[in-house]
Amino acid sequence: MMMVPRRNSNGLDFWDEVFADPFFSSKENKIMKTDLKEKDGKYLLEIDIPGYDKEDIKIELKDGYLVVTAEKDDEKEDKHAKYLKRERFSGMCSRSYYVGDNVTEEDIKANFKNGILTIEFPKEPEKKVEEKKYIPIGE
Repeated sequence: MMMVPRRNSNGLDFWDEVFADPFFSSKENKIMKTDLKEKDGKYLLEIDIPGYDKEDIKIELKDGYLVVTAEKDDEKEDKHAKYLKRERFSGMCSRSYYVGDNVTEEDIKANFKNGILTIEFPKEPEKKVEEKKYIPIGE
């Protein structure tokens, strides 16, 4: 028996059926996956941003939150090609990370290489919990 691409009763062609397989259609968001590490008293954020250039990425510090935004211009896409399946993301994506109220722009260092954005910032010292002090009750 020979396998031949065909249209089925619901109008889908062979490639629609192939890409409908769960292997290709994971619902999980694959954009800006992040690892957080602690090293030498500092935090390292490693963020996957594949397919973007350094110029497409903006990092902003506001109210203790580090906001990372990546925007890819769709105008660069090939307008003469007909896409049969399109899974790679284009457009804008953004994530925010709480880094602490005492972190300043000068404390943050960022590098982008091979689709991975690495951001280093100081670890905020842990706040000491005050020991409970009781007030004596007189007679």
